[in-house]
Amino acid sequence: MSALADRPEQWPVLETRDLHRDGWVVALRADTVTRPGGGDEAPFRRIVLEHPGAVVVLAVDDDDHVVLLRQYRHAAGHRFVELPAGLIDHPGEDPVDVGRRELAEEAGLAAATWTDLGTSWSSPGISAERLHHYLARGLTDVGRGDFEMVHEEADMEVFRAPFADLVAAVLAGDVTDGPLVIAVLKAHAAGLVGPGLPA
Repeated sequence: MSALADRPEQWPVLETRDLHRDGWVVALRADTVTRPGGGDEAPFRRIVLEHPGAVVVLAVDDDDHVVLLRQYRHAAGHRFVELPAGLIDHPGEDPVDVGRRELAEEAGLAAATWTDLGTSWSSPGISAERLHHYLARGLTDVGRGDFEMVHEEADMEVFRAPFADLVAAVLAGDVTDGPLVIAVLKAHAAGLVGPGLPA
């Protein structure tokens, strides 16, 4: 393993207590943790947001336009420009299959090719959410099937913008959704979308 790489590690947990758990997708727990080699240090509490993970899809058409959503997010009090994305609903579900489902449900599209852009952790100091990023190309209209848009999704706008304009908006700080920023900058840095973009 490279010296410049994250590595899995798990410190001992003396006690776990649920703070919130119901039928929804996330739960909140408190762990009492000890530091290996900490000697007489007192155990300490860490709050953990359990999350099954999610998939983010940078869907780009043949004209290098990106499929985007404009959606209200209550926790942040903003309407964000976002990419199609969704939760891993079942343990062990293949992230690319989640991406296919979310692209169809949210944008009514299918993609011929899928390129893995890697993963990221949303906020590892508190959350176990791991995001899987994909570039999807070769788009075709397939419709949403029987997927019903409710709540925020019922008010969601689907639109397209040139990839170069999206890169510029990210760099200017006009578009700030973290998953979008990561996917766009990864694809840009790797030269996977659009000729002649500024480095």
